[in-house]
Amino acid sequence: MSGAQAHLNDAALLRAHVDGDSDAFGELVRRHRDRLWAVALRTLGDREDAADAVQDALVSAFRSADRFRGESAVTTWLHRIVVNACLDRARRRQARPTVPLPESDSGVLAGRGADSPYDSDTALTVRAALAQLPPEQRVALVLLDMQGYSVAEIAAMLGVAEGTVKSRCARGRARLAVLLGHLRLDARPGGHAPDDPRHGNRQTAGDVGSSGAGPLEQDRAERGGAV
Repeated sequence: MSGAQAHLNDAALLRAHVDGDSDAFGELVRRHRDRLWAVALRTLGDREDAADAVQDALVSAFRSADRFRGESAVTTWLHRIVVNACLDRARRRQARPTVPLPESDSGVLAGRGADSPYDSDTALTVRAALAQLPPEQRVALVLLDMQGYSVAEIAAMLGVAEGTVKSRCARGRARLAVLLGHLRLDARPGGHAPDDPRHGNRQTAGDVGSSGAGPLEQDRAERGGAV
């Protein structure tokens, strides 16, 4: 691709692809692949599934580019296709256990490189809890709390109302808080789940907090704000 083409905006690149430019779509993918991959990996929790979902989504986007009408940003359109591919896979495998990521990949899950000092046990705990959420709640939380998209952007990506995104995130956060409590306590010798009567600090959905900050946001804050 020429230097001039490399400076085209996303919409112009997509039009160039539709018009027959053989390099335009590759440039578009280069610009957005890291975030698309992060969404897929965090949503599915499995590298092979995530890679297949992204590949399927990009093939679909390549073939359907002529149907893009510019009613949203190109990146929103690409994310919608990737998210739909991930949701399809997540629904098909709901009865199948999630394959854990190797500990060396925990930095990728946290949005950092392999040399990240981020606690791999915490990363794996968060991922394990996310895997137990319904796919729709999981992807909403990944997009909002881990990827930093706005509610309006997520609503466009998912093709739902903003209120639906907020509701899914609220329910997901409440459930995730309890799941994280279970997983962390179960990992300790003699630990009790937060809703065990023997546990003095029973955790409820209300413990998530009125600020709306969920476990993923708190987890991100503990890492110094890294997404």
